[in-house]
Amino acid sequence: MNLKPFLIVFGTAFVVSFATTPAVRWLAVRIGAVDHPSDRKVHPRPTPTMGGLAIFLAVLAGMVVAHQLGAFRALFRTSLEPAGALVAGAVLVLIGVVDDVRGTAAPVKLAGQLLAAGLLVLFGVQLLYFFFPGQGLLVLGSDLAVPLTVVWVVGMVNAVNLIDGLDGLAAGMVAIAAIAFFTYVVQAPSSGESGNLTAPLLSALAAGGALGFLPWNFHPARIFMGDSGSMLLGLLLAAATISGVGRNFVPPSGGDLAAFSIPVLVPLVILAVPFLDVVLAILRRMRRGRPVTHADKEHIHHRLMDFGHSHRQAVLLMYLWSTLISGSALAVALLNGRLLVGGIGLAALTVIVATAIPRAWPRIRATHRVRMAAHAESSEEPPSGPAASGKPGPAPTDEPAGAKGPT
Repeated sequence: MNLKPFLIVFGTAFVVSFATTPAVRWLAVRIGAVDHPSDRKVHPRPTPTMGGLAIFLAVLAGMVVAHQLGAFRALFRTSLEPAGALVAGAVLVLIGVVDDVRGTAAPVKLAGQLLAAGLLVLFGVQLLYFFFPGQGLLVLGSDLAVPLTVVWVVGMVNAVNLIDGLDGLAAGMVAIAAIAFFTYVVQAPSSGESGNLTAPLLSALAAGGALGFLPWNFHPARIFMGDSGSMLLGLLLAAATISGVGRNFVPPSGGDLAAFSIPVLVPLVILAVPFLDVVLAILRRMRRGRPVTHADKEHIHHRLMDFGHSHRQAVLLMYLWSTLISGSALAVALLNGRLLVGGIGLAALTVIVATAIPRAWPRIRATHRVRMAAHAESSEEPPSGPAASGKPGPAPTDEPAGAKGPT
């Protein structure tokens, strides 16, 4: 596949995103789209938001340029998928801008996400079939294709939204995931079909828009992407992955590890970090009896800062982990040889553990000592004093042992 048209689209999105972000920042300040510090956030000063508008302008510009390139002429003539991604993205950007300026309730955002997913389905972006080792080509009927597509879109949108907790984290991780998936799609056996150009095109647009925005968003951030940006990038990744695996009807020719050669699993592995964060957040909030939409500061990136990493170190560590996991997924999907693939996976796991444990271990040991000390204090001691001598003691109270009275 000729990569030059995709590089042109990527460069267009990058330049437009980078060039328009200062103007969007000025507009955000003028209309009051400013994110103020709170106990649930880590930024120390008010920061303009609504940066997703600049990313959307970049995606729009890149789409216009792609429409003029001969390499994509057949795609735009025979498929409505790129237009569907643009229309659905516009809906999420509009809802996100309203949320960035005035705030919206979680059900309103969920309704907007469902609407965007429905628009994608209407424009033809849906899981129709995919190859499954041992079973051949699996064809999904509309009773399965539509709900699976909606669930995937909503899950992806919220995954990106949840990792947007530190400066530059969401933009960088989306760029890594988009580049990794682009690499996978262009290497797929069916990548030469015009109908499968949607996946690499949307991946290039997402990567270009995110990387162009990143210099303004990296710590210390001068602007946040807000929900308008995180939901847009999540939708682009969702549409790209759906188109990439839902149009890939040729058996994988790369790695011989069947479990990871399933095309539909490649996006899950590439996006393992944000999806893991979503699952842990849901389980954590359900265990505490809180709504799953209840915000907290216990995401993976927050934990890294609790372990002693600085803001930038936590972001760079998650970049590293995402790159290693994505690279391992590509190696499994595209390379032959169990020993080679296993060695790459083991090396990636070793680096992840080596970067996480040194800072985490002292905190874990300190927490363990505190718990042991609290357990020792609460353990039952031999009776002494008036109770031991048989004399009546002071009247019992509800005050716990070791509690101090007012001073």
